[in-house]
Amino acid sequence: MSVSTNELSEEEHRRLWTEEATRRDAALDADPSRGRPAEDVFRDARARLR
Repeated sequence: MSVSTNELSEEEHRRLWTEEATRRDAALDADPSRGRPAEDVFRDARARLR
């Protein structure tokens, strides 16, 4: 069963985002080559906003 994020408490949102951040951090630690320089990320984001 899927639950809308609108139905979650603030505490549950925090818990889920913390889990996601931890998962992403571990993935980057396991394979640093997957990371991108912040400069590239911001450049691409700005380009998409144009």
